[in-house]
Amino acid sequence: MNDVVNALAAAVADACARYSGTDAVTAGAGGGWNSRLWTALEQIGVTTVSVPEERGGAGGDVFTAVALLEVLGRYSAAVPLTETALLAGWLLASSGMEVPPGPMTAGVASPGLLSRQQGGHWATSGTVARVPWARWASHIAVLDTGRVILLRPGDFRVQEGVNLAGEPRDDVSVDGTVPASRVRELPPGSPAWAQAFRQRAALGRAAMMAGAARQALELSVAYAGQRQQFGRPIGKFQAVQQYLAAMAGEVLLSRVAAEAAALAVDAGSGADLAVAAAKAVAGQAAGQVTALAHQVHGAIGFTGEHPLRHSTTRLWAWRDEAGNEEEWSAALGQRALGAGTQGLWPLLTGTQ
Repeated sequence: MNDVVNALAAAVADACARYSGTDAVTAGAGGGWNSRLWTALEQIGVTTVSVPEERGGAGGDVFTAVALLEVLGRYSAAVPLTETALLAGWLLASSGMEVPPGPMTAGVASPGLLSRQQGGHWATSGTVARVPWARWASHIAVLDTGRVILLRPGDFRVQEGVNLAGEPRDDVSVDGTVPASRVRELPPGSPAWAQAFRQRAALGRAAMMAGAARQALELSVAYAGQRQQFGRPIGKFQAVQQYLAAMAGEVLLSRVAAEAAALAVDAGSGADLAVAAAKAVAGQAAGQVTALAHQVHGAIGFTGEHPLRHSTTRLWAWRDEAGNEEEWSAALGQRALGAGTQGLWPLLTGTQ
């Protein structure tokens, strides 16, 4: 990472350390919202980090966003940066709309969602399932067939739900009209399509999983150095050292895979393969890292107040969002089979 990205990551880490306590989180119906941290991130200028400046964003790239998401994942941050910068901001910019201020989220329209133009409005009805942070969003960008619909709180109703980690995953219902100014047809050749949306969502989750896995490792290393057994720290025992070494390898692999995928997205080449690999690697690492971290900690790591639980429950939840490792591994397998014997090596090395 270059000096600018390092500086931004350090600023985000400082904000997370300052505002990550429970007193900074507003409890919802099972899902918290860290308004103080979000305000701090807005002041730093990173909430629209990967959105072009001409559309109201910060003008950064996806690699920078992924570096910041790793930090947020490490701190189990209750803010929707993936949804605001990588998804909603991208959809709005791709459709030619200005990006509004405030926290945003995004989703892909369910097959039953209907929208049709009536004069200066669009009549819209249907649902968008399991939208992250919908109850706290000032806007929701919905990718419909060939168009983007920008919803405000008065346009939709929320049926609240949560994932395994207690983060908001809400069903959004729409039944009314939306001004035509907030519905835009995507231009021909636009990159905003459902598969690209899923790839970006998977990349965001993979990046945050890399951060959460790193936190689980650091907590385990610290605990192994403090916990005494038979007159010495448990970190002195070879079995525990092997656990920590195995975790460290998985953490590094997850981070490298996520960053490589971000570079591929920025380059506009090979993103489908790189993102599939990153999410598959992150999902596989989640299983091993969480198992070993809880093995090192014993029963204390499962208690509600212990910080390890915040990281591991997110790893378990995020591994199943935007496709689990089985789905993405199957996609990789299909690509490998499609490449054939002559194309496999160029596919793996990026020289095709």
